[in-house]
Amino acid sequence: MNKPGRVLITGGAGFLGSHLCERFLAEGYDVIGMDNLITGDLANIEHLFSHPRFHFHHQDVTEFIHVPGALDAILHFASPASPVDYLELPIQTLKVGSLGTHKALGLAHAKQARFLLASTSECYGDPLVHPQREDYWGNVNPVGPRGVYDEAKRFAEAMTMAYHRFHKLETRIVRIFNTYGPRMRLNDGRALPAFMSQALRGEDVTVFGDGSQTRSFCYVDDLVEGIWRLLHSSEALPVNIGNPSEMTILDFAKKVVQLCGSGSKIVFKPLPEDDPKIRQPDISKARRILQWEPKVDLNTGLARTLEYFRGRVGAAQAARQVGSERKASWPERS
Repeated sequence: MNKPGRVLITGGAGFLGSHLCERFLAEGYDVIGMDNLITGDLANIEHLFSHPRFHFHHQDVTEFIHVPGALDAILHFASPASPVDYLELPIQTLKVGSLGTHKALGLAHAKQARFLLASTSECYGDPLVHPQREDYWGNVNPVGPRGVYDEAKRFAEAMTMAYHRFHKLETRIVRIFNTYGPRMRLNDGRALPAFMSQALRGEDVTVFGDGSQTRSFCYVDDLVEGIWRLLHSSEALPVNIGNPSEMTILDFAKKVVQLCGSGSKIVFKPLPEDDPKIRQPDISKARRILQWEPKVDLNTGLARTLEYFRGRVGAAQAARQVGSERKASWPERS
């Protein structure tokens, strides 16, 4: 992959997928974005529809995938990725991690395309090792509610490595840690969109547990750069990509409220089952192999994200106001 070619990005209308579509177009590639829109949003990529090198396929990757012509790479990012999504869509989450990965790998094998799997730090479960290194096998509850996502990704990693070893397919696996930025959904359910949308609406900001659990937040541009470098590397085994700067969820909530200039109060609710108590990537491997580390500090990243969320929250509130006014103007039925 020494010169721009043609890539397929599954989950191309999602938060991460849409940013990847932009990056590959900017690098001169022809890009096919594929999404069934179960959690993706065409609004994330509508600005790309007029681009001569961008094409969108509305398709479920768990079904047979046909893409005419050559492909140089497939980036498999199709999957519900937030607790709200995979708890509401448990079967679909398992299917896209298993059947969807199998179909995407089969296409990569047929096209002799390089394959990159979007895996997750959730492969480590509620870890007993801190920070988490790629050689740690994790502490996952396979029959808990989060198991549908955790085990789907663990299976996807195993399937990817099977194709690498048996079919000699060029494969890459990125384990993504908490990432944030523009195009996250307001109702995503993850910490940043929940805190920011609640604070902007002046609502109570909900923290689960006592807020002492930790996360490490990576800005989306840094993640995309890490993925780009991994795809063009020769590393087949998993690589952590994330920001090792760790903080408690409570401190993060306070930071978001302050940034929003909100008077929101922080309220506490019970911690969900199997929610990880600690999360911090060891990125020594990424530093060594990819010469990569995050560049965007949290204050800068949050400021960029806040600008996006202000627009989305404002648009949602305006739409509700228009709906209320229309409803109020309807004549009463006798």
